[in-house]
Amino acid sequence: MLTTRKKQNIIKEHQAHETDTGSSPVQIGLLTKRISELAGHLKKHPKDNHSRRGLLMMVGKRKRLLDYLSKHNARSYNKVVRDLGLKK
Repeated sequence: MLTTRKKQNIIKEHQAHETDTGSSPVQIGLLTKRISELAGHLKKHPKDNHSRRGLLMMVGKRKRLLDYLSKHNARSYNKVVRDLGLKK
């Protein structure tokens, strides 16, 4: 589960300015953390199909946000992909 402290740290890493909490890079960072935690859960509980569906929905949302970011701000897209270790 993503605690408030973890969430604040991720927001600080990816925010463009001090009050930025909802920009695409911030959302992508938060989704990536949630995806990694849920993937760990599914390795322990492979028959949890409800969580698997949630994971697939989060992966799709992150992909849409990455597509949007690549079209509108290529520099920010490259930085986010590099920082999070995602495939292009």
